[in-house]
Amino acid sequence: MSHDGVDQRPEGGPARPVQRSLLTFLTVGALAVPLLAGCGSDGDDPAGKPLAGQDIAPVARDLVADGGTLKWAVDALPETLNTFQADADAGTTRVAQAVLPSMFRLDASGRPVANPAYLESAKVIETEPRQVVLYKLNQQAVWSDGREIGAADFVAQWRALSGKNSAYWTARNAGYDRIEKIERGANDLQVRVTFSRPYADWKSLFSPLYPKDVMGTPDAFNDGARRKLAVSAGPFKVDKVDTAKKDVVLTRNPRWWGKPAKLNQIVLHAVTRDKRAAALADGSVDLAEIDAADAQRIGLAAREKGTGTPLQGAGKTSVKKLRSWALAHGFDSDEVKAGKQKLSKAISTYLDQQQSLRDVAVRKSLEPAYTQLALNGSEGPLTDERVRRAVARALDREELAKLVLTPLGLPAVPVGSHLALSGQADYADNSGAIGGQDTKEAQALLTDAGWVAGGPIKEEKKGGKAAGPEAGASGKAKEKRSDGGDDGEYIVGEDDKSESHGEQDDRHLAQEGKHGGAPGAYAPQGTAAPAAAPAGPLAKDGKALALRFVLPSGPGSETLETVADRISSMLQRVGIRTTITKVPDDSYFKDHIASGDYDLALYSWPSSAFPATDARPIYAKPLPAADGSVNVEQNYTRVGTDQVDQLFDQAASTLDDGEARDLIRKADARIWASAGSIPLYQRPQLVGARKTLVNVGAFGFQTPVYEDMGFLRKGAKGPAAHKAK
Repeated sequence: MSHDGVDQRPEGGPARPVQRSLLTFLTVGALAVPLLAGCGSDGDDPAGKPLAGQDIAPVARDLVADGGTLKWAVDALPETLNTFQADADAGTTRVAQAVLPSMFRLDASGRPVANPAYLESAKVIETEPRQVVLYKLNQQAVWSDGREIGAADFVAQWRALSGKNSAYWTARNAGYDRIEKIERGANDLQVRVTFSRPYADWKSLFSPLYPKDVMGTPDAFNDGARRKLAVSAGPFKVDKVDTAKKDVVLTRNPRWWGKPAKLNQIVLHAVTRDKRAAALADGSVDLAEIDAADAQRIGLAAREKGTGTPLQGAGKTSVKKLRSWALAHGFDSDEVKAGKQKLSKAISTYLDQQQSLRDVAVRKSLEPAYTQLALNGSEGPLTDERVRRAVARALDREELAKLVLTPLGLPAVPVGSHLALSGQADYADNSGAIGGQDTKEAQALLTDAGWVAGGPIKEEKKGGKAAGPEAGASGKAKEKRSDGGDDGEYIVGEDDKSESHGEQDDRHLAQEGKHGGAPGAYAPQGTAAPAAAPAGPLAKDGKALALRFVLPSGPGSETLETVADRISSMLQRVGIRTTITKVPDDSYFKDHIASGDYDLALYSWPSSAFPATDARPIYAKPLPAADGSVNVEQNYTRVGTDQVDQLFDQAASTLDDGEARDLIRKADARIWASAGSIPLYQRPQLVGARKTLVNVGAFGFQTPVYEDMGFLRKGAKGPAAHKAK
């Protein structure tokens, strides 16, 4: 996808490639959608400003030392270095940003701006009879083999990504399929791109731009750029991909014409999320995105003085005290259950790491991505729009945002749009199209849909479900469903277990909050337990209203579990029961979200500077395919309308920025009204960084400037905000 490099994964979950432009029942009736806030003529910009700025320890280049190697953690070694392939991931994007041209990059508000390293200018010079964009290239811009960047590279990329040649294994072609021709302009530094039909998101194209050597033939495209990029044109170049060490090594590009890179090397090193605190402590990485628990741990390290540990006089310390201390400091259950000698060794290792982590700072912002509650509208109770709207009206989104973000010191503002985030040009809070939290309205919607309290419930066979996708599934479909096992499933509201479970959660969250810097889903001390649920469940046609809430179970999923518990308590208040099922991370998207094996789920989408192009596949109305299946693209909630599709198409085809913005906001209001997904909060961006590292960290919206990254020059003073961390 254009520019983002943000993957669709649960907080702390495994990275997953995002290709929103090509990955691949219900028609919502006409709805009375309120007027969009901020879309009038009062001159106010509803886009506002980003809720949080960058946190990168910024300093002038003359304070950055020349040389050094930055070891940067990534989730996995990239399977490909070609961002236009289906298995490209965030690591692929990191490499492309450092070594390849991008005609446009994102600024601090997530808006595209021309990249002066490659462009003198780019603008629409004709609209009739065809849209023509003229690119004027920087005359110094050359590939690492000495050849000028020019029209031949633009042509090769267009032909590879146009979708006309199936020999190219492309993951997306949006925008490129609208190009009619590309030709040289008045000289070699000018490129004229003529479109067959208007394309509003033309700035998304050729970012990144690959050399014609990669795009020129299907073989080069499909296989040649998976493990190497022989030719590049950025401040860095790809030196090697070391599969044994799980490293991608980038070195200075000697042909780079801009300000020279401060670092000699950037090494992208694969480290799983649960190992990153240890990697920061032992020096195997200098920079790593971390989860809230590790952020808390690093915060503790800065305050602890190494005294009062249970190992002082360890011979006299009981196993019970050691285990109690280990539990309070986040040790996993296997470590806690270990014998005294093994546990003492684990605690000793932890304390050594804590000492080393005093040299690490936590840099924090908000990711250009948001977490949503997804409602599967393809089968079960949620096929009824009234039930989906009731779920939405039962949620206190502000409470959920505070639950996650307030303990981290980040702005806790609910996300008001599916298609942009605060600060981006297309943002406007359109949540009024469905309305805020209102228990009575939620219950009225459920009553109108035929779900009544105290209705008769038919006894089902042991192991059956009250309602949800399984209820109407065929026998064959039931065999594919996963129930998570005894340890992976619990019912909120059954035998009052949810109330005690909620109280335990709040005690746990409050306890964690005492330490400061709590991990993303922890409520402040004193948070009240959820209110009691209605006396009896709602029922219809002899079945109770119960929904299956599917979550990932891997490291870092604690935030989502806590949010899911709180959502379940909110739904319980209006008579909706939930069964929470935890499934393995590696099957969460493939076997559950993408296949529709869930009622409710939590996962994230990146925002885009080009929603008319990038967001359309996520909200497009599912259509029958030739083989009888349903093509949902990336609309995993299976809720879509013809009207929303038309608004996206119109927005992509107008060259009037204001008109395109209004169309995007109207589309978003109608997506809210259909209640297939409910945006909750912008994801926290937490980065552990060596304190001497500057111009790098939590970037927020902005594209990183790789040539300015480095280590603080000896004797120089860094930003005051970071000296205290």
